[in-house]
Amino acid sequence: MNEPQTDPIRPATAEGRPHGALTRRRLWQLGAAAAVAAGTASLLPERASAEPSPATAPTAQDYYDRAAELAGDNPVLTGIVGALTTGYTPPRPPAPAPLRIFDNVAVLSVGFVSATAILTPGGIILIDALDNPDEAEQYIVSGLRSLGADPSKIKYVVVTHGHGDHFGGAQYLADQYGARVMMAPADWDLVASTNPANAPDRDLDIADGQKLTLGRTTVTLNHTPGHTPGTVSPIFPAHWRGRTHTAMLWGGTNPPAATASKETYLASALTFASRARRAGVDVEVSNHAFADYGLERMEELRSAPNGRENPFVVGAPTAQRFMKIVETMLRGRIAEDQQAATPTATTLAATSAHTAGCC
Repeated sequence: MNEPQTDPIRPATAEGRPHGALTRRRLWQLGAAAAVAAGTASLLPERASAEPSPATAPTAQDYYDRAAELAGDNPVLTGIVGALTTGYTPPRPPAPAPLRIFDNVAVLSVGFVSATAILTPGGIILIDALDNPDEAEQYIVSGLRSLGADPSKIKYVVVTHGHGDHFGGAQYLADQYGARVMMAPADWDLVASTNPANAPDRDLDIADGQKLTLGRTTVTLNHTPGHTPGTVSPIFPAHWRGRTHTAMLWGGTNPPAATASKETYLASALTFASRARRAGVDVEVSNHAFADYGLERMEELRSAPNGRENPFVVGAPTAQRFMKIVETMLRGRIAEDQQAATPTATTLAATSAHTAGCC
């Protein structure tokens, strides 16, 4: 059995941040330029710590409006805008049939959450393991068999983060097939401290930037904390019709409650966007496919299995725009927290007028 090979990557730092002298008008000029640019240069990340002066700082709604402009009418991008909006309620769609979305990549989904199998000559790298042993058996094991893949070839289960719907079937796969379970140290600690049902036994730690090689396939595992302290986002090759593309999977979608954790999430988005750009990522997939139009894209692909176009190949500019939207929505969520913590006189007056005469 191949052991994971570690090749640490120095954390990337984003360049270019707004300064106190930046006016609201100038910010929107920059936002408009980013929305129409064909290349990725205009979508390069800004520093997470940079904030304009209070006199010119955008509001939360300014950020949300900018994210909507960036998304346009692209359903992949409007999906992530919606999923990152305050108060969003995740749907519970029915489970789709298992599908190879690339020659070497299969999605095994219950609808709400998905496992992604990377098929290699040396075995299978499974990203996430659904919610419990029953789901692992029904959707992962049976799903792989229906696609002509052998579940006993699962060598590694990479858990993107320490929530039960992502690790719940991992120990079952370890017990049945000897798969090694991998998670970032911070989320192994999270799982140990919360002691949830179906928690896997602590096995392999994921180092930031680790290269996991199986057969001739190498997956890069990037620490992207924020959704949880140890969230991991993989970058991996995806083969389609004789061409090799590069896929990214953003490991945790829903922003955390604490502002400091949102700031950590934002910093992770900036770093990961830079790494994705350098890797030439042109494919976007999600472990919550309701959040990125992924379920619909699966059905598009299923309805035209011999087509030349693959809806998961979004192109490098759109992959960067996806991460820019994640960044922009997080900036809005942080601004929303700050506005709630320090209400303006206008807000206080409006609140008083609204509540006057209330029973």
